[in-house]
Amino acid sequence: MPKPVLVVGAGPVGLTMAAELARHGVPVRLVDRLPARDGQSRALAIWARTLELLDIAGCADAFMAAGLRARTLDIHAGRTVLARIAFGAIASPFACLLMLAQPDTERLLEDHLRTLGGHIERGVELTDFVDTGTGVTCTLRHDSGEVETMDAAWLIGCDGAHSLVRRTLGLAFTGATLPTRFILADAYVTGLPTAPDALAMFWHPDGAAMFFPVPGGRYRIIADVGPASVHAPDLRAVQTIVNRRGPGGVTVSDPVWLSAFGVNERRVRDYRAGRVFVAGDAAHVHSPAGGQGMNTGMQDAFNLAWKLALVERGQAGPALLDSYGIERGAVARQVLSDSGRVTRIVLLRNPLARLLRALVVRGVSGLPVIRHMVAAHLSEIMVAYPGSPLNMGDAAGLRGPRPGQRFAPARGHAGAHGPCLTLAATDHDAARALVARHAGLLSPHIRPPPDPRGMWLLRPDGYVAATARADRPQVIDRALERIRAGAPPHRDSGPVAG
Repeated sequence: MPKPVLVVGAGPVGLTMAAELARHGVPVRLVDRLPARDGQSRALAIWARTLELLDIAGCADAFMAAGLRARTLDIHAGRTVLARIAFGAIASPFACLLMLAQPDTERLLEDHLRTLGGHIERGVELTDFVDTGTGVTCTLRHDSGEVETMDAAWLIGCDGAHSLVRRTLGLAFTGATLPTRFILADAYVTGLPTAPDALAMFWHPDGAAMFFPVPGGRYRIIADVGPASVHAPDLRAVQTIVNRRGPGGVTVSDPVWLSAFGVNERRVRDYRAGRVFVAGDAAHVHSPAGGQGMNTGMQDAFNLAWKLALVERGQAGPALLDSYGIERGAVARQVLSDSGRVTRIVLLRNPLARLLRALVVRGVSGLPVIRHMVAAHLSEIMVAYPGSPLNMGDAAGLRGPRPGQRFAPARGHAGAHGPCLTLAATDHDAARALVARHAGLLSPHIRPPPDPRGMWLLRPDGYVAATARADRPQVIDRALERIRAGAPPHRDSGPVAG
């Protein structure tokens, strides 16, 4: 009986990780120290790229049915609209921003995991572990007081910003804390002069007030309150900020959650130490600007799961796993940089800087190409792995994505159970010969290519591993052989597109 992979933490990242491993046929245990799901809404935004990956996993329809589809981001100064970013321009089958409270995201992921034969072991806490070189010996403490020792094949820490896995490994979590704090309220709002499917940000000399619609008729309200340490606000304090910074005539009522928080911008350098990995907030935390934190963590899981499955099945060399940190570390660096930059722009206090900000935003947002670029960037469809050690070939002279880029998905094409790569080609004889040569590693289902003159090798997570001209299938063959052997690692994958 093969040893299971132990995933620690049953938030969105851990649930995605466990479900993807189970879908790929890898034995997995998912544990969480909490006896029940946290009811606070926390993360709300699910962007198009994450929905595309959930579609590959076979569960996007449930998310779309449960969430609220936000269509625009509107930036206001009083009742003047400075800019409007339309999400309908996103080049994806999921051209929207899906708003869904984190407990509902976790519920849907748990339902999905259950259909794959998995479940959460609640009230089970990881207290220690030792990497033996052939596995990981883990100490688990149950709520009953029982202490269990288990042998895991691999350990994945999806256990949040205060990760025990990261701390036990001694991974430095470098970065800084922003010198301002924020208040948060989930409440009913009336009188807001915006569409019910619009995100609204109001700029004011005192700071910003942001309104994000969520299912059930409520809004998430966030406002910066300066460097002073504050406790959770009361409704009166929230209403005062809304009165001063909003468009006027807005009433806040019946809050279900009031909180205050600070913002850290931190990340690890290494995502792996031997047989132990970190993912999600255990590896990177940043400003909520852009709503990309949960999405980035869930995409960590989609990236690692198929690679770990190939290694566990003996179809790829262990060095393949080094590409996880190379690829996702570059993405985290970019997300931290982008979200930090946006946060600092929103928090501008200097009157001249604020005036310049308004002029630039109004002028630039008048260009359709800029609005489309911003929407695509926020949606994460532009995330790519241009310096991945898995990349081979090029797309010079071909219409279509280059190695490391996202291959445009088709709606409703769920991936196979098992971490198969896929060919996109019109030369079916050459493609079938490759499938025969790499049986088990390649799916027998051949997809149409974006250019009949070319051939694309697609990873299970929807990115291009290799491209070649149709008369050079040997390039694809070499790319598959490199994956079997494990691609050679290198330290820095360079900038991330998007």
